[in-house]
Amino acid sequence: MLTVRPKVNELVFQLYGRALHPELFQVHETRTVRRGEYEAKIDITSAGHVVTWRYHGLTLTEVAAAAGQPLPQKRRLLSAKLRGLRNERITCRGGAVYQVSFQLESVDPEVFWTFQQELSLDGQRQGMLHTFASSGRLAVGALSYVNVETRSRCLLVQAFHTFPDDYAIVKSQSLYEVP
Repeated sequence: MLTVRPKVNELVFQLYGRALHPELFQVHETRTVRRGEYEAKIDITSAGHVVTWRYHGLTLTEVAAAAGQPLPQKRRLLSAKLRGLRNERITCRGGAVYQVSFQLESVDPEVFWTFQQELSLDGQRQGMLHTFASSGRLAVGALSYVNVETRSRCLLVQAFHTFPDDYAIVKSQSLYEVP
């Protein structure tokens, strides 16, 4: 199990057509939502996040994790290194649709610290927030912030993960839609 946050250049974004064992991740914050005919469990983990979405026997699990983290290959629908910007859309059995946009953005230190401070304030008002201990190089630790919006036919998950040592921000927006 990963016990420290990986370097930002080691991250991958994956989607599975199955649930993954919770023992694979070090979970810092968790929330479960139920709306209409679906339910979802959202976890902030050491490397990023895990979203497990269920609808009528269909399970999709989105993972932002370290490339070296041992995860199964069985029923993996998507795997991509976090580099630049990427958009994906997958139509599942029964007509459910999964859409995601994720990106890795390197920014100037001033922009990074302003963004990190805004995330911290937003996380105190809404959503899920976890502040990590400092890596030792900088006095301030990384943040993970996840905001969840539910509608009767869709779930929107917006996640932001900061990496102070690299002045980098990982952003993702995932939409799970029922037919």
